[in-house]
Amino acid sequence: MKILVTGAAGFIGSHLSERLVDLGHEVVGIDNFNPYYSVDLKRLNASDLEKKGIKIHELDISEDAIKPVFDGVEAVFHFAAQPGISASTPFSVFMKNNFVASENMYQATKDLPNFKIFVNISTSSVYGKNATDDENTPPKPTSHYGVTKLAAEQLLLAYQRDAGFPVCSTRLFSIYGERERPDKLYPKVIDSILNDRPFPFYEGSEKHLRSFTYVGDVVDGFISILNNYEKCVGEIFNLGFDGAITVGEGLKIVEDYLGKKAIYDIKPPRPGDQLETRATIKKAREVLGYNPTTTPEEGLKKEVDWFKEKIWKKINLFQ
Repeated sequence: MKILVTGAAGFIGSHLSERLVDLGHEVVGIDNFNPYYSVDLKRLNASDLEKKGIKIHELDISEDAIKPVFDGVEAVFHFAAQPGISASTPFSVFMKNNFVASENMYQATKDLPNFKIFVNISTSSVYGKNATDDENTPPKPTSHYGVTKLAAEQLLLAYQRDAGFPVCSTRLFSIYGERERPDKLYPKVIDSILNDRPFPFYEGSEKHLRSFTYVGDVVDGFISILNNYEKCVGEIFNLGFDGAITVGEGLKIVEDYLGKKAIYDIKPPRPGDQLETRATIKKAREVLGYNPTTTPEEGLKKEVDWFKEKIWKKINLFQ
């Protein structure tokens, strides 16, 4: 199958692209190499994909002419987005990269012959402060990110309800692992420990509960959707590890593995942050056979090892 992946040079998109090629699919990538975080990291990811024969088109799906890239495409995984809850990112940027871009993706795919499934990548942030219930729970987002991702999800599902567009949406829970964005928790603390510098940490967040989900496990979920696409049209699936630990417990795993404590630079609490995420994945288990198995201890060791091998003293992610 010919499959298009947006955000292909990013964290999760790069892992899925590699898995799809390993399974015999043809993958076309799109990424705008936005400097929201280190372009050097994205170029490193892109280099790994190119070695597997994956071409990445450098395009901005919110404004560039993207339709020619879709020739012959039978499935789409739409990762590209404006992430995060930083107050320094204007609302207009979230709207452009999350909502407008999703409309453009629909326009580029809606008339494709032999098109099977459009998999929209959403987030547990749509649930709000406490993301602990199933997909039928009314969303209550508390950030521009969560609001615009919910709007994009509902826009695409509206096209399914109105015109039969074959789309489903996935809400992801605290994904971590190799290639993780450097603005996220674990890359920051790993870098801080290895380089003996203070780690900026939001007051009180050590008590926040998270369903930390290893990237390989969530990729398993995407493959299950592809293999069961007819069952998935019009559906929403939570994808995440169905256990939860506190942020403080996750940091201790990293500290213990590196044999060194982090130096904490305490910052005021961050507006819009979630207090608890605990993935309820009964639907994904029943429909997709989804079964995440990687423990935080196993996954975080893989991320630390990758960081030491590929990033430390080679790429400055935080310049």
